[in-house]
Amino acid sequence: MAEQGQERTEEATPRRQQQAREKGQVPRSRELTTALLTLGGGAALIALGPSIIEALLGLMRAGFAQELRDAFDPTRPAQAFGHALWVMLKLLAPFLLLMWGLAVVTPALIGGWNFSTEAMGFKWDRLDPLAGLKRVVSVRGLVELLKALAKFALVALVAVVALQHAEPELLGLSAEPLPRAIAHTGATLADLYLWIAAPLLLIAAIDVPYQLWQNAKELKMTLQEVKDEMKDTEGRPEIKGKLRRLQMEFAQRRMMDKVPTADVVIINPTHYAVALKYDGLRMSAPLLVAAGLDEVALRIRALAASHGVPLVESPLLARAIYYNARLDRAIPTALYTAVAQVLAYVFQLRAERALPLTPIGMPEVPVPPELRTE
Repeated sequence: MAEQGQERTEEATPRRQQQAREKGQVPRSRELTTALLTLGGGAALIALGPSIIEALLGLMRAGFAQELRDAFDPTRPAQAFGHALWVMLKLLAPFLLLMWGLAVVTPALIGGWNFSTEAMGFKWDRLDPLAGLKRVVSVRGLVELLKALAKFALVALVAVVALQHAEPELLGLSAEPLPRAIAHTGATLADLYLWIAAPLLLIAAIDVPYQLWQNAKELKMTLQEVKDEMKDTEGRPEIKGKLRRLQMEFAQRRMMDKVPTADVVIINPTHYAVALKYDGLRMSAPLLVAAGLDEVALRIRALAASHGVPLVESPLLARAIYYNARLDRAIPTALYTAVAQVLAYVFQLRAERALPLTPIGMPEVPVPPELRTE
């Protein structure tokens, strides 16, 4: 079972795939690139060939039509060469741009564009002859060798068949006038080129799925690797617990900071404490700014007493607010009447400057039966 757990049977996770891309490991098919570059270049030469040949003939005519005095002018050869170079660049620019575009776009057809500085870095293990020999005699190296042999055999077979099919046409060129024979030869060679290059598409059609499968196989993970990644991604239990404790401590610290600003703290002598704040000009209902049980309740009570916040002892109301209200939210509407009575009494004592230092007892406030937790 232990050996089975180490087998790479699990599909690569998104994180594993992203890490592979950062290392430059993406599926690539050189056969697809070769096929599209070859066929694209051939098609471009067929389309642009007549204009290029015509321009070359024009340059040759212009070169042979030079006057005798120009042959002794030292600046004339440089001017003629510069003009010929400029004409050729303009003629070849579309072809070169097309080939550059194919060279850039074709590799990204599978795997997409990917720039990896890590893959560009120097690695000493690449100079290890034993590692290089292992790569050569590996399954992947054997597959590459078989692909090369199959590609050679397939292209050679198609070439032989195409040449046999075009043999009468090629032999008949000698009977044609020279201009027509040249044009006919160019068209025939172009057709032969496309026929010979066409098998590269078949090879690419086989190689692309293989490269995708091979890349997915290399990225497969063991079950333990998947579990470790999930722990790293979601957080290890001990780290999550520590973060949860820190979050709770921070939330309690923020809550305690609001206790001195409360208008009243309602308590159940030792177990519950809730702090309420109400501003009739800005609030539609009292807000629960702090709530605690046992030790936290004692801290709220002590903090309120030290800042002169009145304490009201009402066990039913304290428990009802604790279990039914949420921090920094308005209290439930069912508790409006009970809380209003408490606040009205506290505000009245404050106005009369008669707030006692001990908790105010108000056990008879009306708490709805459905919110009681007796």
